[in-house]
Amino acid sequence: MPAKDGGSDKEKCLDLFLKIGLDERTARNTVANNKVTANLTSVINEAGVTDGCSRTVGNLLYTVATKYPANALPHRPTLLQYIVSSKVKTTAQLDAALSFLASTGLENLDSKTFEEACGVGVEVSTEDIKQAVSEVVEENKSTILELRYRTNVGELLGHVRKRLPWGDAKVAKQLVDAKLYELLGDRTAADDEKPSKKKKEKPAKVEDKAPVATPEKSPEEDVNPYLIFPNPVENFKVHTEVPFSDGSILRCCNTRALLDKHLKATCGKVLTRFPPEPNGYLHIGHAKAMFIDFGLAKDRDGGCYLRYDDTNPEAEKKEYIDHIEEIVQWMGWKPFKITYTSDYFQELYELAVELIKKGHAYVDHQTPDEIKEYREKKMNSPWRDRPISESLKLFEDMKNGLVEEGKATLRMKQDMQSDNYNMYDLIAYRIKFTPHPHAGDKWCIYPSYDYAHCIVDSLENITHSLCTLEFETRRASYYWLLHALGIYQPYVWEYSRLNVSNTVMSKRKLNRLVTEKWVDGWDDPRLMTLAGLRRRGMSPTAINAFVRGIGITRSDGTLISIERLEYHVREELNRTAPRAMVVLHPLKVVITNLEANPVIEVDAKIWPDAKADDASAFYKIPFSNIVYIEHSDFRMQDSKDYYGLAPGKSAILRYAFPIKCTEVILADDNETILEIRAEYDPSKKTKPKGVLHWVPQPSPGVDPLKVEVRLFERLFVSENPAELDNWLGDLNPNSKVIIPDAYGVSSLQNAKVGDNFQFERLGYFVVDRDSTPEKLVFNRTVTLKDSYSKGGK
Repeated sequence: MPAKDGGSDKEKCLDLFLKIGLDERTARNTVANNKVTANLTSVINEAGVTDGCSRTVGNLLYTVATKYPANALPHRPTLLQYIVSSKVKTTAQLDAALSFLASTGLENLDSKTFEEACGVGVEVSTEDIKQAVSEVVEENKSTILELRYRTNVGELLGHVRKRLPWGDAKVAKQLVDAKLYELLGDRTAADDEKPSKKKKEKPAKVEDKAPVATPEKSPEEDVNPYLIFPNPVENFKVHTEVPFSDGSILRCCNTRALLDKHLKATCGKVLTRFPPEPNGYLHIGHAKAMFIDFGLAKDRDGGCYLRYDDTNPEAEKKEYIDHIEEIVQWMGWKPFKITYTSDYFQELYELAVELIKKGHAYVDHQTPDEIKEYREKKMNSPWRDRPISESLKLFEDMKNGLVEEGKATLRMKQDMQSDNYNMYDLIAYRIKFTPHPHAGDKWCIYPSYDYAHCIVDSLENITHSLCTLEFETRRASYYWLLHALGIYQPYVWEYSRLNVSNTVMSKRKLNRLVTEKWVDGWDDPRLMTLAGLRRRGMSPTAINAFVRGIGITRSDGTLISIERLEYHVREELNRTAPRAMVVLHPLKVVITNLEANPVIEVDAKIWPDAKADDASAFYKIPFSNIVYIEHSDFRMQDSKDYYGLAPGKSAILRYAFPIKCTEVILADDNETILEIRAEYDPSKKTKPKGVLHWVPQPSPGVDPLKVEVRLFERLFVSENPAELDNWLGDLNPNSKVIIPDAYGVSSLQNAKVGDNFQFERLGYFVVDRDSTPEKLVFNRTVTLKDSYSKGGK
C-alpha cells in the first residue's frame, strides 16, 4: 500500500508540473528527484498557480525551484509575484534577480533597488534588438566573412546582451541567424566540414628535464570571462543610487568633464588594482581576486596596481608585504606599479580637511561602545552638528598628537537613519600612536578603509574597482564620499567570493591556526594559503585554471569542493611529473633463485608514453636478489579479488619479472612478517594479474635510498568548518601522516626542492624545503584517484 500511495503522489506532482507548462520529459525527471519535486511544489503553491500558468512562467518557476539562494528564502514569495505578474519575464531578468537576492540574504528587500537590478519595467522592442544585432554584426563583419558559419554565435549574442541585457534572448538569436544568412547566403559544403584535427606532437625530450606540454583549454575557458566588463569610455553612466531617509536620492556618476580628465590621464586604458591588506599570507581566495584584477588589465592591454592597503599599522608586518609581492609574481602576474595606501596619507588628510569644510565630516568624541549604541538606535552623535571651524581645529590637533588615543575620531556626515548600516556616519580617521611599517612615525592619525579605499582608487585613476560581494553594501558609502569630494568615480563591480570545502579562509582563523601552532606555519601544505599550496606542489597554472573554471559571476554562497582544485592539479601533473617508484612501508623480499652479485638492470619509464628507442625517457633500476615491496601488497590469506602477493601466489614487479612467494619468515610472535622469500621467472612466461611497485637494493648489502614521505589529507573533517561554533574541534587528526623510513629508487637522489614526481600507484609528490643532503623529504600533492570527474563539484 505505501508504494501505491507513493505512486499516487508522484502522479499528482507530474500532473501539477505539466499544468505549469513543463515538457513531459522535464516533468518526469523532476518527479524522480525528491528534492527538486519538493522545491517546485512549494514554489507553485507560493505563486498561487496550482491551476496552471503559461509555459514561460512555468519555466521561470522551475528555475526558481532549482537555483533559488537558500540564504534569502523569506524573499521568495515576493520574487514569485514579480514572475506571475510578468514583471520578471525573461531568464536574464531572473538570473539578475537571483543574484541580487543572494547578496541581500535575510536583509530587508529594497523593492526599488531590486527592480532596477533586474530590469523591471524596462521594455526592449524587437526593433531595439534588431538595431543592436546590426551594430554587432557590422563591428565583427571582417571576422564573420573570414569564418563564415564557423563564427562563434555565442560571442556575438554576448555583445548583444551587453548592449541590451533585458532583451529577449530567443529573438536576438533568431535575428543574429537571419543577419548571418543575409551576409553569407546559403551554407556551403565547406561550411559543414569539420576542421581537421592536427595530430598532437609529443613534446621533445630534453635530457634531465621534464617535457612541458601546453595544456589544452577546458570547455569553461572557451568564453572570455572579461567580456562582462564595460570599457572606460562608458564610465559616465549612473553607478548607483543612494536613497536617503528624507526621501531624496543621490544618483552617483561622473560628469563629462571628470571623465574626460580621467581618460586623458589614462589614455583610455583599463587600470585595476589588487589591494591586499598586509596582515597575513594570501590564500586561494586571493588567487581569484588576482585572476580578475590582473587578468582584466592584461586582457584589455592595461595595467594593474599592486596596492598595499596599509591603513592599520598595528596588524601589518614587513614579512607579509614581502610575501605578497613574491606570491603575486609566483602566480604569474606582473604589477603595473607597486603602491601603498600610505603613499597617499598627505592627500587623504588634505581631502579630509576639504570634507570638513564642505560640512560632510565632523570630529566626534563618542567611545566605540557609544558609537555602536547610537548606530543601533539610529541616533545622531551629540557632536554631529558642531561648527565646521571647531572640527577643523580639533582635526588639526589630532594630527599634531595633541589629542589622546581613543578620545576623538573624524566621522563622515552621512545618514544615520538610512536603511543601509554602511551609511551610519562611518569613521574616516582614528588616532593611533603607533609607528607605521612603511610611512614611519610621521603620522599618529590613520584613515579607515571606508575612507581611504575609494579615494585612492580615484587618485590612481582606477577604471574598474573590483571586490567581493560582502562589500556591495559599502557601494553607497564609496560613491557618496567621491561625490561629496567632487572627484572621479571608478566603475565598481562585485563578484562572489571563493569558498572551498574542508578549510577556513578567514584571515582571523588562519592567523589563529598559525599562532596557536595547530599547523606548521603560514606555508603548511594543509592550508589553502598560496604559500601552502606551493609547498604542497601545486602550480600557479593549475590554480589559475581552477579559478577560471569557477568563473567570476555574482552568484554567491556556493561551496566549491576541494576535489575540483585537485582535478586541475592532477591534470597538469599527469603531463609534467616524471615517474619514479617509492615504497612507503617496505617489506623485504629475498629472491632465492637469483645470486647476490649478478645484478640485472631493467628499464623503467620516466614518461608513460615513452618510445622504446628514446633512452632519455627511461631510468635504470638494478634488479637484485633483495627488493622491497609495500607491506600492504602482501597478505597471508589469498582471495579472488586480491591481486597482491600471498603464499604460493605470483605477482609482477613493475618493469621487471614475475615473482612467486615460496616462504614467509615470521617473528617469534608468529604474526609479524619479517620478510618473504620468492622465486623470479626470468622467462616471464607466467602472467599474473597483479603488478607491484618496488625498490631494490642498489648493490649487495646496501640499503635503498631512504626518504621521508608526508601524506596530507583534508585539514578539517566537515565540508564547511567555518560555520561551526567549535571549528577547531573539527580539525582532522589524520591530516598529516609522516612516514620517516620510506625507500625510493636511486634516480631520486639528485632531486631538488620543488621538483614534482609521480610515485607509481601512490600519487603525485614534491620535494619539500625540509630536505637535507642526507635525507629527502617529499610532500604528497594529490592522490592518483580522479574523484572530481566521478562526481566532485
